[in-house]
Amino acid sequence: MSGPAESQTQLLHIVIGGELKDVTGVEFEDLTKVDFVGAYPNYKAAYDAWKSAAQRTVDSAETRYFILHAHKLLDPETGAHHSV
Repeated sequence: MSGPAESQTQLLHIVIGGELKDVTGVEFEDLTKVDFVGAYPNYKAAYDAWKSAAQRTVDSAETRYFILHAHKLLDPETGAHHSV
């Protein structure tokens, strides 16, 4: 069972997807057509969004969705990692 502090912790998860050049890799066919599903504060919400998006693509064998665990962000100015 999780405690109150743990249940309020928000870790950034981003769900994206699109058509891949090759289903054995993660290179998108066209980055301008990447589907940004959303940003979520916890894995469960991201997983639910991922599952919903993935179910919409049953007719497209090359389309895949991914959950990006963006718990640390890189500051482009300094190269330093920051916790989210």
